[in-house]
Amino acid sequence: MRAAHQPEPAPPREVDVAVVGCGPVGALTANLLGARGVRTLVVERSAAPHGQPRAFSCDDEALRIYQQADLLDQVSRGMHAPTVAEYVNRRGRLLARIALSEVDFGFGHAPLHFFDQPRLEQTLRAGLARFDRVHLRLGTELVNLHQDPDGVDLLLRDVATGQVHPVRARYVLGCDGARSTTRSLIGTRSAGASYPEPWLAVSGEVPAHAVRVDRTTFVCDWRRPAFVSPGAGDSYRLEFMLRAGESDADMQRPETIAALVEPYVDPAHLTVTRATVYTFHHVVAQRWRQGRVFLLGDAAHQMPPFLGQGLCSGLRDAANLTWKLAMVLAGTADPAVLDTYETERRPHTVAMAGTSVRLGRIFLARSRTAAWLRDTALRAVQTVPRVRRFVRHFEFKPVPAYRQGLLSGGRRAGAVGTMFPQPRVVTVGTDTPHLLDGALGTGFTVLGTGVPAAALSSPAWQGLPVRFVGVHPAGTRVGSLPPTRGNGHVDVVDVDGVITAWLRRHRIDRVVLRPDRFVFAAGAAQTTDRLARDLAAALRGDQP
Repeated sequence: MRAAHQPEPAPPREVDVAVVGCGPVGALTANLLGARGVRTLVVERSAAPHGQPRAFSCDDEALRIYQQADLLDQVSRGMHAPTVAEYVNRRGRLLARIALSEVDFGFGHAPLHFFDQPRLEQTLRAGLARFDRVHLRLGTELVNLHQDPDGVDLLLRDVATGQVHPVRARYVLGCDGARSTTRSLIGTRSAGASYPEPWLAVSGEVPAHAVRVDRTTFVCDWRRPAFVSPGAGDSYRLEFMLRAGESDADMQRPETIAALVEPYVDPAHLTVTRATVYTFHHVVAQRWRQGRVFLLGDAAHQMPPFLGQGLCSGLRDAANLTWKLAMVLAGTADPAVLDTYETERRPHTVAMAGTSVRLGRIFLARSRTAAWLRDTALRAVQTVPRVRRFVRHFEFKPVPAYRQGLLSGGRRAGAVGTMFPQPRVVTVGTDTPHLLDGALGTGFTVLGTGVPAAALSSPAWQGLPVRFVGVHPAGTRVGSLPPTRGNGHVDVVDVDGVITAWLRRHRIDRVVLRPDRFVFAAGAAQTTDRLARDLAAALRGDQP
């Protein structure tokens, strides 16, 4: 252990990737790169962990990404998965209910989780210690960068000593938040809107007996909209919009906080860990890439909090870009595939932000008349069973799918471009069902019913980064499966019949899955060689 007065060791002089910022997005990005053997330097301006419970929620897609980083067990420990989210008016009358316990998007995890950000960051940073080729340097800021056709020269500065360190990286990933230095240095601006209404966010610890509202609740009070919810462990989160004339200092007084939280928790038993006033934004950077420099997370986009998708969108950025970058660095993909990062991620991010804005408009009616009209309309439309189910089952959340990009044909068509489900499977040597992704490996996957022997023997697949997964129907005895074979072949039993039903619904026999579990290509058994040629062309950068 280095003594407190000793300086950080100098960073490596040359790396494949420099990650700027080690919040949750930067730390997850570095873990995904480390898992693929990429020489990575992570720099973070703060010398100590952030220690503030700012981000609060994540979804099933986020947990699937943590799973890819082999950190699911560590990250999910202690998380709280709410069973319901309710919208109520100022008198507490129910306006709408999302029955989260009834929602299963098919990705292997519950649709919503609440977590403790300091613990999450600690877990993600600890995960970096698994990789000899990943270096974390705290108390270090990015001062300048200059890129040429072969790489990027960065100038880093030790915040405590002022000492500067030059570093050469082949690529730079800016994960340094809303005030991104990386974004400023590449000269791209953000466009969008900022919301003038400030909010007070209160985080604290409260024992169960002192909780008065024990479910996730959006209080649609036109006088003071609020959000309250139990969180991970004994934590509780409350947010209140400020009224005209209320100052930040007044709102953060203990007596003010006690009065605001009193309907939801017993203030005498609430230990406040954070109380801060903030405003939120709906902005997107004009471009997410400049040459060899990329923006991820809040550096690329910020969205209102009403759908809880700010952090999740940054994690999706990391899951999309890191495997492409690793393949380019390894020489198994052409650098042109990196152009698909923004092409794929921007439309989904914009759609998610748009849904958040629309939810905010419902939530934030600011007059008695507007609130009455909203309440009346919400109750009326939900008398229609299909509309009520649309709300109750969270169907308004944008689905994870790409319109165009690194896909067979370059565009979404049928199953192509959608995220593949993650059901339970059993493999040779395991008696207990486990989630599918554990059998897929880190590259592309050719998955189909039966044993794709033709794929194994076809020269079309030679040299491509693929694993073959044969799917056997539910009820197949594990002992009857062939032993694990070479050529990256695995057999799985489709325990609940989900994969078989999915293939039947789409009238296909084979799918090619990308490393981030999106469908690259799909077709009948006899099209296997064509799927291989499509993949080879895409990795060469020969997309239409």
